[in-house]
Amino acid sequence: MHRVLACEQCGAELTASGVRTVRCPYCASPSVVERPAAAERTDPRFVVAFTGDASGARGSLDRWLGSRHWFADPKLRRAREARAGERVIEDLRGIYVPAYLYSAVAHADYSASIAEHYHEKEERTKPDGTTETRTITRTEYRLLSGRHVSYVTDVVVSASRGLSHRELAAIEPYDFRALRRYDAALVSGWLAEEFARSFDECQTASRREALDEVGARLRRFMPGDGFSDLDWHAQISWESLDPVFVPVWMFAVRYRDDRPPLRVAINGQTGRIAGKVPLSWPRVVAALIVLAAIALAVWWGLR
Repeated sequence: MHRVLACEQCGAELTASGVRTVRCPYCASPSVVERPAAAERTDPRFVVAFTGDASGARGSLDRWLGSRHWFADPKLRRAREARAGERVIEDLRGIYVPAYLYSAVAHADYSASIAEHYHEKEERTKPDGTTETRTITRTEYRLLSGRHVSYVTDVVVSASRGLSHRELAAIEPYDFRALRRYDAALVSGWLAEEFARSFDECQTASRREALDEVGARLRRFMPGDGFSDLDWHAQISWESLDPVFVPVWMFAVRYRDDRPPLRVAINGQTGRIAGKVPLSWPRVVAALIVLAAIALAVWWGLR
């Protein structure tokens, strides 16, 4: 039986089948209440399944946190050390995060100044009366214009209330060759968030990201030894926008009352990790002082 669990802190709405939770996986808030399912909701069309299990993800998370442990906020270090022996899997939750998978054809008209380097030999007379020959590099610019047609695929934007598009982008890419047609059995036993952002909002964000990709492709496409004054305008056609569930391991822990929780996201397919550990600035400054002292000692020894 599906239950709808809503976080009163961050607003994320999660559906669960055979899963019990007492804390929000996005913000670690205990204010999670059960609500009736919405009458109208977006259902996913495709799903990318989790690869691996929670123990493997926890091992990756422990190594990631451990590599940043010394520079972390002291209260975060104490919280991590206090929980190290518990191995509470509740802290790391697997969630099927709602997103939209976008593809389109882009027709871009462009113009740019293309730089071509060439070399000339030049002779000059030195003060002592002798001559020397040197090679000078000169640059010539030519105008280039045309049309570039490209197919932009695998653009993903978050439709989640709990995980922003920026955070999802930080753990991309996903291998969509493993995409499967959605079936409720594929997500049974996992948390799955409801689609919180509208189709129109996600389409606008997808187009913006697609246009950024078109601009990047045009810059890579430019010939010659360099370019300047690139100007382009693209028209988008043959758009496709499909609702999809992508797998994410979320770790959230509250370590201070006056700070937002530490949030770490892990790609549930590739294991890529993204998060921002709060720093202990006294330790960072101390490390910089030590490095500066070592560099100064090395420099002094080489004199």
